[in-house]
Amino acid sequence: MALADVDTPALIIDLDVFEANMERMAKAVRAMGVVFRPHAKTHKSADIARAQMSRGAVGVCCQKVTEAEALVDSGITDILVTNEVVGQKKIERLVRLAKRSVLGVCVDNSGNVDSLNDCAAAHDVRLDTLVEINVGSGRCGVSPGPAAVALAKQVAGSTHLSFGGLQAYHGRAQHIRNFEERRLAIESAASQVRETTKQLSAEDIVCARVTGAGTGTWQFEGTSGIYTELQAGSYLFMDADYGHNEDGDDKWSHGFGHSLFVYSAVMSVPDPARVVVDAGLKSMAFDSGMPVVADDPSTEYGRPSDEHGNLQLSASSKRYTLGDKVRLIPGHCDPTVNLHDWYVGVRARHVEALWPVTARGAVF
Repeated sequence: MALADVDTPALIIDLDVFEANMERMAKAVRAMGVVFRPHAKTHKSADIARAQMSRGAVGVCCQKVTEAEALVDSGITDILVTNEVVGQKKIERLVRLAKRSVLGVCVDNSGNVDSLNDCAAAHDVRLDTLVEINVGSGRCGVSPGPAAVALAKQVAGSTHLSFGGLQAYHGRAQHIRNFEERRLAIESAASQVRETTKQLSAEDIVCARVTGAGTGTWQFEGTSGIYTELQAGSYLFMDADYGHNEDGDDKWSHGFGHSLFVYSAVMSVPDPARVVVDAGLKSMAFDSGMPVVADDPSTEYGRPSDEHGNLQLSASSKRYTLGDKVRLIPGHCDPTVNLHDWYVGVRARHVEALWPVTARGAVF
């Protein structure tokens, strides 16, 4: 069917831009000599995970156990849960999942290490376990250095856990707008990781993997000489917020385009300066700001409610009539995706693919 006939609101992907984004990242990580494990919390899709792996990704990251379960059920069987899994029921599900997939998990607490080991022993599973260190995000993670080494020693000495390396993701750095400030933030993170690996080596503990990085900083981790695996996810879609980051003058900084849109329709034309579209709070996330009107940059989206959004028109805006379709670039792609059941893949303004959002609502 034609794109114009797709009912709204809908989550659409420009397949040409989407595929170009995948190819560009795949080429870059190969040139850097690092491993790519993109984060599936961005897309929550087994179809997209397969597309990434067909281009060289070793597997994917997930943030929650149920997210990993949904992808394993759909045939994606190499997953790192880049998060702490706490609570007996969740740990039981994680360990059962490790029986039918290559699975890793992160820890930052001694008690959690014991809980994971006890459950893994009960199910006769050996669980790959990474120590998460706080390199600036101020979220999860043990302090770099001695505290991280002590936890790694506990993991390595556990009967049913294997020390898999370090998780070192600097989430706060991803949206630092200034390119040089972002680079310096990752230099600081890499320095903390490097010192921690030296201390691990002094204790005869092999750190085989250092994983992290996001769409805002991946080129810095990838060329750091200390990170071995990159987790960038939003590069696929490039939401409006990532679009505000400044590029640098290095060869890695340019080229990703916006490929994800919320397709919306004009449902009311109340006055010459404003029209109302049918996509609001239930169709996209607003935590990172308003969406951008993709094909009419002089028009601003504002004042969302549950099912409505206002387009504020300027003198240079397009003229809209009832039923006109509008592509909106969401401010934050990850939680926007989680509001939809399907992706509508579009090429040359015609529908080419429908992909389910495999792990929609998988938040525990």
